[in-house]
Amino acid sequence: MFRDYADGKSPKAIALSLNAEGHRGPLSGAWSPSTINGNRERGTGLLNNELYIGRLIWNRLRYLKDPVTKKRVSRLNPKSKWVIEDVPDLRIIEQDLWEAVKARQSKTTWSQKSRGTGTHPLNALQRPTHLLTGLSKCGCCGGGFSMISKNHLGCSTARNKGTCENRLTIRRDVLEKSVLNGLRTQMMDPALFKEFCDEFTREVNRLRMEKGADLATLKSELPKIERELNKAVQAILDGFASSALKTRMEQLEARKAEIEARLAEAPCPPPLLHPNMAELYRQKIGVLHDSLQNEATGTQTIEAIRSLITRIRLIPENGELAIFLEGDLAAMLGFATNKKNATHHPDTGVLNKFLVQDSLVAGTGFEPVTFRL
Repeated sequence: MFRDYADGKSPKAIALSLNAEGHRGPLSGAWSPSTINGNRERGTGLLNNELYIGRLIWNRLRYLKDPVTKKRVSRLNPKSKWVIEDVPDLRIIEQDLWEAVKARQSKTTWSQKSRGTGTHPLNALQRPTHLLTGLSKCGCCGGGFSMISKNHLGCSTARNKGTCENRLTIRRDVLEKSVLNGLRTQMMDPALFKEFCDEFTREVNRLRMEKGADLATLKSELPKIERELNKAVQAILDGFASSALKTRMEQLEARKAEIEARLAEAPCPPPLLHPNMAELYRQKIGVLHDSLQNEATGTQTIEAIRSLITRIRLIPENGELAIFLEGDLAAMLGFATNKKNATHHPDTGVLNKFLVQDSLVAGTGFEPVTFRL
């Protein structure tokens, strides 16, 4: 159940699947979405049971009797009153899976504290109806492109407000096919990515050489300090001890310790971007395209594809809508290397500089560059 939820399945879909397979729920009853999802703040529900990760919590809730209904009601105690004990022998869920579930819950559930704001907090958390829901924008007004008929998308602003003149439409299946094809053939183009890698490598190597020169200078200073210390020791042995000599020795020892610490903390050269990463990306996109047709992995595949896209702009040109695709390079690099975020690359400072080049599409926090499909 944890894996299904982390992979994008809803509590309702999980409950239906468990009941269809004949699995008994708590107290031998049927499974329901609330039994699985529970309340994140109160720690109720299967997905919030910290006993599964080896943590036993007492006094999380207190129970009172409602004076009117005479029914027992629960109240959440302050965290300062909780009693927590680690019981690692009872762990049955790995930490990375637990954290993946918590990360998804933070995006798909809401807090009781957000009530009263005027807008239901779950409105913005609805799962996308189609692959590109919410990503398609009008190139004229910036408004969203939404379904205006069973199969066609159109500018919402033009139809709902009349302040945009873009009244062209596009079939949803045509748009999705074009975007998927663009992700495979144009995003992370091998030739352009190789050029990017070459420039990136040259710049990083230059900076590393500068850092290396600084480290070499520090290393060359150590023998000089050793010689001065040996001379000072010999002077003391020869009977020339003085307060000034002692002070000088303390300064040399402090400098020696500082240099040795800096050399010990100097990181090993991190790996650069692999020049074959573009091809790895293309292969993985191909796998995603195939798994999109699989009902069991469809939800997870849609989320993976959507994470690679920043925006799709639809601009009228010669009576038709031209499609401009903006991709998130940080997500694309992470996707190709099985990492969550490529912006965590050790040379991310240099990487940021090159993400604004027009040979590639930039990621979050960088100037985006668009490919026309």
